[in-house]
Amino acid sequence: MAKLDPAQQREFALEIVQTLRRNGHEALWAGGCVRDHLLGIVPQDYDVATSATPDEIRTLFGPRKTLTIGAAFGVVTVLGRKSSGPIEVATFRSDAQYSDGRHPDQVIFTSAEEDARRRDFTINGLFYDPVSEQVIDYVQGQADLAAGVIRAIGQPAERIHEDKLRMLRAVRFTATFDFQIEPSTLQAIQNSAHGITQVSAERIGMEMRRMLIDRNRARAVELLRQTELLKPLLPEVAGVDDLAWQQTLQVLAQIKPSDLSLPLAVLLHPARDRLTVQTVGRRMRWTNKEITRAEWLLEKIPDVQTSQTLPWPHLQRVLIHEGAGDLIAMAEAYAGKFNPNLVSCRKYLAMPPEVLNPTPLVNGADLIAHGLTPGPEFAPLLEQVRDAQLEGTITTCQEALDLVDRLQG
Repeated sequence: MAKLDPAQQREFALEIVQTLRRNGHEALWAGGCVRDHLLGIVPQDYDVATSATPDEIRTLFGPRKTLTIGAAFGVVTVLGRKSSGPIEVATFRSDAQYSDGRHPDQVIFTSAEEDARRRDFTINGLFYDPVSEQVIDYVQGQADLAAGVIRAIGQPAERIHEDKLRMLRAVRFTATFDFQIEPSTLQAIQNSAHGITQVSAERIGMEMRRMLIDRNRARAVELLRQTELLKPLLPEVAGVDDLAWQQTLQVLAQIKPSDLSLPLAVLLHPARDRLTVQTVGRRMRWTNKEITRAEWLLEKIPDVQTSQTLPWPHLQRVLIHEGAGDLIAMAEAYAGKFNPNLVSCRKYLAMPPEVLNPTPLVNGADLIAHGLTPGPEFAPLLEQVRDAQLEGTITTCQEALDLVDRLQG
């Protein structure tokens, strides 16, 4: 997928607004892109809200440049250049009852003000006119942005009843922007927290992923506990004692993960159970690779924490794993970077690759050429030969084959 250019995205979003207006429609930027712009953050994407209906939008931009997957909810995707990507254009609307806790039963096309009032939080209910560079604020979102407050629009309980995922979104926004949840909104989340499991696993998993890879992940996890969402979402760690919990938060704050597996391993470290990682990972619909890596981190952290007592072949196999960097970083967050065992590991990792992980002296093909019949004994036999090589007791192919003969005899 081509990398999007923020400047091109912005320009395309402006072009869409201008095109809609030239054809007699009201059009504004809406939602998260306005919030981020006002916070001084480069928006990841742009949304346009308009008085034009889905049919009018499609007619205006052409069927080849539009996707109508969300047209039933008033949303048409307008396709741009590879560098600018697609932009969602939504008709101003108000929503009827949400029977399924996610989608409105009926969409009524309406005004910009009504559209703002059906959104989740005041900071997401802002519009922006990119032509006049003016903010249009029907919900006092600018004041909450300035005060650092996450506040539901209208009645908090109603907003949450419409879509219970909004409880997790409130936590994510609060942590990401280092804001506070407004008291009545917080109370409504606490009152409804037990219902979060009615949301699809995929949607929950996506929100949890975004929290755990964010730099403010520790704050997000602590907010899950404060809002009483932790117990229904992660009962495996909801009951840990305060000391273990505070340590988990401290380590989450220290690590700098490149993906989900490291924060997942830290979060589940108090349970220290491989089955727990699988249970949680599958519940959240996370990938097998992420789950397997988190399992490996939890399984191997005792090895690096006691590295000076381990046989070198055992430790070497840990250190040449692609997750070794995350493993050391995780262990250092618990024990400190000057822990002697971890200092030793860092020294090993700094060795030249040919020293840390020398090419094996023999492989399966060599054993066959030596006259052995392939079978299940090959793997343990090669492992014993590899151990001897790593320990330095053999250094040549012939010595390796001689060892094979002795082991076979």
